[in-house]
Amino acid sequence: MAGPRVEVDGSIMEGGGQILRVSTALSCLLGLPLRVQKIRAGRSTPGLRPQHLSGLEMIRDLCDGQLEGAEIGSTEITFTPEKIKGGIHTADTKTAGSVCLLMQVSMPCVLFAASPSELHLKGGTNAEMAPQIDYTVMVFKPIVEKFGFIFNCDIKTRIIAETSTGCLFAGSSLGKRGVNADKVGIEAAEMLLANLRHGGTVDEYLQDQLIVFMALANGVSRIKTGPVTLHTQTAIHFAEQIAKAKFIVKKSEDEEDAAKDTYIIECQGIGMTNPNL
Repeated sequence: MAGPRVEVDGSIMEGGGQILRVSTALSCLLGLPLRVQKIRAGRSTPGLRPQHLSGLEMIRDLCDGQLEGAEIGSTEITFTPEKIKGGIHTADTKTAGSVCLLMQVSMPCVLFAASPSELHLKGGTNAEMAPQIDYTVMVFKPIVEKFGFIFNCDIKTRIIAETSTGCLFAGSSLGKRGVNADKVGIEAAEMLLANLRHGGTVDEYLQDQLIVFMALANGVSRIKTGPVTLHTQTAIHFAEQIAKAKFIVKKSEDEEDAAKDTYIIECQGIGMTNPNL
């Protein structure tokens, strides 16, 4: 299954764990050996943290691959994937590390497994610097299901904004000791309103989460959004480098968007299919 090895510099652009997640998922999907160097060089504590390590180990187990150099603090790993299999797989961060980030690296892979998959993810559901489980289920889930991906997770009593055309937006803020609850609510509301003002169909936190799925899809995918984030630019860079998908980012030319900072992200996907279905 091995093809030419892909070399990834983990210090460029966003410089964080997203580079590792996107490149590892695409390596697994496309059967391309991978080396990632300078892992999370843009962070105050570079190298692998527990959630990154557990995500790598889960992807290794998903495809019976080989993983070298993977330990806490490591700044370089090599990964050689094999055929993606189904079954039950567990990832445990053993910390409050985000289970939503574990989903980001694993979900694209299980779409192309040889048989049904069940993932047992252990860690934090609402962590800083990561998607909240509420957002993942109530915003990410309905949109990603348009790519033919269905999963179940039940969240009780949360609020999102849905436009008249069916677009979903949300804002979030985590409560902390010493922070007034009113301030937490105001921060979440301001985040939501800022994304609504751009007139897009997805918010700034969904942009980058859709890039891998757009790259794998058949035909042309388009999303309309506000300013393109560095996370999204990073995901596009590595989707183009590894999957050879073609992206175009341009300012929206719609007359109604003339006074807004609105963009179109367009992708010609590689049309990857699961031969086991």
